[in-house]
Amino acid sequence: MSDDQVDSSPFARPDGAEGSFQPPPPAPAEQAASRPQVSAADREIFSPPAGSDAAFAPAPGDRMPARHSPLRQPVPAELAQVYAGAGAGSFAPAPGDRLSPSLPGPGSPWWKPDAATDPWRDPQSPYWIAGPPVYAEDEVIGMAEAVEDQDKTEPAPAPSGKRARFGLSALAMVLVAGLVAGLLGGGVGYWLSERAHDVLTDPNVKLAKTDTPANRPPGSVADIAKRVSPAVVSVDVRSADAAGSGSGVIIDKGGYILTNNHVVAFPGTPTIRVVFADRSSAPARVVGTDPRNDLAVLKVTKTDLTVATLGDSDSLAVGDPVVAIGDPLGLRGTVTAGIVSALNRPLRLPGENGEPDAVIDAVQTDASINPGNSGGALVDAAGAVVGINTAIASVSQSNGQSGNIGVGFAIPVNTARAVAEELIQTGKVRHADLGASSRSVTDGTRDGAYLVQIVPNGPAAKAGLKEGDVVTLFEDTLIDSGDALTVAVAESRPGDTVTLRYVRDGVTGQAKVTLGSS
Repeated sequence: MSDDQVDSSPFARPDGAEGSFQPPPPAPAEQAASRPQVSAADREIFSPPAGSDAAFAPAPGDRMPARHSPLRQPVPAELAQVYAGAGAGSFAPAPGDRLSPSLPGPGSPWWKPDAATDPWRDPQSPYWIAGPPVYAEDEVIGMAEAVEDQDKTEPAPAPSGKRARFGLSALAMVLVAGLVAGLLGGGVGYWLSERAHDVLTDPNVKLAKTDTPANRPPGSVADIAKRVSPAVVSVDVRSADAAGSGSGVIIDKGGYILTNNHVVAFPGTPTIRVVFADRSSAPARVVGTDPRNDLAVLKVTKTDLTVATLGDSDSLAVGDPVVAIGDPLGLRGTVTAGIVSALNRPLRLPGENGEPDAVIDAVQTDASINPGNSGGALVDAAGAVVGINTAIASVSQSNGQSGNIGVGFAIPVNTARAVAEELIQTGKVRHADLGASSRSVTDGTRDGAYLVQIVPNGPAAKAGLKEGDVVTLFEDTLIDSGDALTVAVAESRPGDTVTLRYVRDGVTGQAKVTLGSS
């Protein structure tokens, strides 16, 4: 740097600013007098509170007193040599350097002839705190001007070609390394995936199987289902404003099908279609219905039908195995198995479309029966139909649907056979009639059928029975409820003469009744 150049370091002290960080000597009177005047507003803000004689500012002409270290520690020789001044290994600027204090001109305000007394360069300098130096307005230079002067006097050196070449070489090396790493990673991943696939698969594996056929002896559920399922059909019914489905049993090659009355009892003239086990279908017509026994007979014109074998429900015993076959919930050809849970279970079923209630002497079973099983077959171990599935006991759901809880009921096949024959022969059924209505009653020790109403000149009235009599025996059948009496009458034929035992005013009596017809 030439003698006429001015040091414009961004850290240079403005022109005219001299002195070190050591506490300056007391200022002469003329310098103290040149302090800036304090405005009345600032004085009011920064003055002590009223009544206080303490001042926040130092005495006029004096700076804030230095606070000296209470104990000066000896300086190690290494630090003293480094910070002692110019010389090898020190931080002092070399002679002729831009920071050297020997340069003419104002130079950097931070590097003056007395720079050796700078507390940051003198390891033995005590610390003290004071305010910033005060300069005249024409002595202050801006930081932007200092930077501009530095840019003019000493341009930044251009990067060497060697460094640029090194940067390009490093970039190329990074790219090559990334490419190699990607290829290596992809290859390893592919190898591992293929290896894992080879470990998980084996093209030579053949799973073992048995050559022994399943044992399905005669009378097994599988044997019964195979023989009887073709004789069970699905019955789909549709009317103008309703639709439903149930099951049915083919009982004659002429196309006669037995089902429940409530399956086909729709208002108006419904359309009925029967779907067979081979998925073929045919329209059906109603031959006749028996609401009191909840039975109906349909007829189709289809030929080559598989006819079910009708058994003897009187030969059933509690505990006998049975199989229920039908289309529960629209699931065609469903087979469930169970046992006979009870016999001669009086069961009242609500009538359809204003028809009278049906009261049946039901066969109870735990074979799963659900909506849609109605009209299907209850089959014994010999493959003979012993009942027509008709109802279930269940816990009602919030949506109105109900499901099987292991208590199902079927109409005994002996009753169903008699009704079906009469419907096919005449299109209607004649029922025995007592000429009296009854309800269940008990006196705490005995149960019976309380005669609520006697039809004038009816069979009961002619036999001498009166309203208020309690019937306890019908022939050999114990009567413990009104439904039990209804069932006993329904199982008789019109014109039969039967003996009834009854209680009137605490006295037991007997009556012979010739049943009428209805």
